[in-house]
Amino acid sequence: MPIASITDFFKEIIRDLHTSLYLALGGSADEESLDWSSQAVDLASTGIKILILLAVLGFFYWLAIYILKQSKAKIRLNERRTKIVRSVLRYIWVVASLIAIMSQIYFEPDTIKATVKASTWAGIYYVLWASSGQIIHRVLQHYGLNASIEQLLKNILSVLLLVLGLASVMAQFGFDIVSLVAGLGIVGLAVGFAAQSTLANFIAGITILLEQSFQVGDWIHINENEGRVVLIALRTTHILTRDNITVIIPNSNVASSEVINLTSKNFIRFDVRVRIAFEDDIDTARKEILQVLTDTEVVLSRPETSATVAEIGEYGVFFIVRFWVKPAAVARMPKIKEHLREDIKCAFDAANISTPYPHMRLLMPKDVDYPIATKPFATTTQRVAPDNHAQPENNIQP
Repeated sequence: MPIASITDFFKEIIRDLHTSLYLALGGSADEESLDWSSQAVDLASTGIKILILLAVLGFFYWLAIYILKQSKAKIRLNERRTKIVRSVLRYIWVVASLIAIMSQIYFEPDTIKATVKASTWAGIYYVLWASSGQIIHRVLQHYGLNASIEQLLKNILSVLLLVLGLASVMAQFGFDIVSLVAGLGIVGLAVGFAAQSTLANFIAGITILLEQSFQVGDWIHINENEGRVVLIALRTTHILTRDNITVIIPNSNVASSEVINLTSKNFIRFDVRVRIAFEDDIDTARKEILQVLTDTEVVLSRPETSATVAEIGEYGVFFIVRFWVKPAAVARMPKIKEHLREDIKCAFDAANISTPYPHMRLLMPKDVDYPIATKPFATTTQRVAPDNHAQPENNIQP
């Protein structure tokens, strides 16, 4: 291709861009030559008009804010309502400024009208969104529902208001909302099939929040995990264990598992097991155990504690010690039980109550002539240190 043709090609592109810029700035397409000087005068006058309009609107906005500050005490507006009113006034100022600019830069009247309608609908939905949180809080507080359901309803209502707001705004500019909603429904159906597990967790989360089997702050036991519930989200439940480890469990697993709520009532009963020797007095041991429970601060006096004989075993008499605590003490229960066992052992030692351990006694007749090496063991009793695999006491005769 000749160089002259390439030059003419780029000149034509530059000329078209030049003309397009002239038309975009308000020039007429009927003019044979581009009159940039008159166009610059029109542009300057339009800019001055826009600045004047923005200044007037800014003055009215400042005046409205000043009146609000001065009359806030008289009309008894709290901080939350004051913020809402300021936000509405700011929104009106921004929209009015936008309309003023559009009216001066050759926008079509239908476009300006559509913008005004869309801005009005957007403002209405904003006010509904800003005030919905307080309304939901009052309604749930009246019916005694928890904070988790409140957050769930707020999220659902926020999404609903956002969708309706976008649909109303887009409808003002000629969008077919029915077709759009139908398309979103098809997309939502496809996403639902692709994310069945997430959808199952979502539905299970709503079920958990509505049933209120447990709430945030409760101490629960589920699937070998025990801890305090710190968050019930729409997809997962978060549990903080005694080791300060957060366990995140999918809500579908929570809904299908056995959940033990340890703090659903005002007090909870726990127990420990201790034992004494056969020859020790049961009443004396019981008295010492109950005294230890009385001296333990976290143990409640009502309901009453108890120490009863649970079993007469091979190595002694087994007591089951039952006591009650407040829900706040559940998180420290292993440590509480350890201290109780230690205090009971110290009390037994002070009262000369022995704690038996597994042992074996060998009894052999004296009238049998044994070798000298084995004769010293004929009449002795040998005690063996505690061993989980030790055999019970037996009489063994050769």
